[in-house]
Amino acid sequence: MSAFKLSLQDEIDLAAFLRDLVQTPSPSTQEGAVAERIVAEMNRLGFRDVRIDRLGDVVGWVGPGHGPLLMLNGHMDTVRVSDPKTWHYEPFGARIEDGVLYGLGACDMKGGLAAMIYGAKLLRDSDVALNGDVVVACVTQEEPCEGLGSRVLIEEEGICPEWVVVGEPTNLDVSRGHRGRLEVRLVTHGRSAHAACPALGDNAIYTAARLVFGLELLAEQLAEDAFLGPGTLAVTNITSSAGSRNAVPDRCELIVDRRLTLGESETKALAEVQRVVAREGVRAEVEVAGYQATSYTGYVCQTRESYPAWVMAEDHPLVTAVVDTLREQLKRRPQVICWDFSTEGAYTAGVAGIPTVGFGPGDPRQAHTADEHVRLSDVYSAAEVYAWLAARLLGMK
Repeated sequence: MSAFKLSLQDEIDLAAFLRDLVQTPSPSTQEGAVAERIVAEMNRLGFRDVRIDRLGDVVGWVGPGHGPLLMLNGHMDTVRVSDPKTWHYEPFGARIEDGVLYGLGACDMKGGLAAMIYGAKLLRDSDVALNGDVVVACVTQEEPCEGLGSRVLIEEEGICPEWVVVGEPTNLDVSRGHRGRLEVRLVTHGRSAHAACPALGDNAIYTAARLVFGLELLAEQLAEDAFLGPGTLAVTNITSSAGSRNAVPDRCELIVDRRLTLGESETKALAEVQRVVAREGVRAEVEVAGYQATSYTGYVCQTRESYPAWVMAEDHPLVTAVVDTLREQLKRRPQVICWDFSTEGAYTAGVAGIPTVGFGPGDPRQAHTADEHVRLSDVYSAAEVYAWLAARLLGMK
């Protein structure tokens, strides 16, 4: 089988499509405009059964309509611009300079989305006879709640892939897993009093501060895995409440971001935090935080912020298929890595047990940064790899 190659017109069209995606804001739960743009592009390119599901995910198929299914999976949402003054390029300008496209979401992960769609188009235009389908799944709300969109597609929409490729940025290398994520909520309670007489109260912030110190010590004692690295813990938010700003707070809430390496579980992580509370001799509630949102379609989302770690064996057939495809298509041996961050793979591999790998254009270090960018040549290469991988997995023997 000869290598897949985008035509010059395909490259021009792909770059224009990616610019449209970046120029269209799509913060989590507000992905509707980008979804409609993707639907239009999929229809223009000849995908079949293109639709928006109940949550707001976009799906479109290429292939004969029967046989095994490969899902190319990416998210439409982005984080928000934290401080426009830190950007040298307009966040929604999608400016191209020296072959690099700048803008919010260019790397994480609209470059991957565009590459997956054009990779499926390239496969459709080829003369490869397929015994199965490719579905490109563009999901919502990945940034705050990874796996939500994939869960709805698989459990509620009945889409059952044999393999999943997550198009988050890997620098054109291969990711075979990542740590899990647990968001823990701690609430301390005290007794309010006038701030002029603080001894009459019990300051919930002071109690929380003792827990913060204990959690800082705990963070140095977490388990480590040879591939995924150590578990981590960080206090990421502190809020308090009182009758006024001149009253002793009677409540303080901490949010803890806990990354789980292999061998760690939600139960183990919560027990470690409970031991900190017990050692400090304070009263505090400890629980997994909840996620609640309403999608742009009106779907009400409720789930727990608990996402497992997952790793595919280095010799798993899907991993080796991606590595071999990259060697043949890009003429280099890719690195096999793990992501530092969490992705839709937390559900597809970690919960549903579907063989999953990560591959996409862009440097992962660009995610959530000012002047986020992606090389267009990498986006083109990723599209060609997606096409060849699908042909390898689904091509007639």
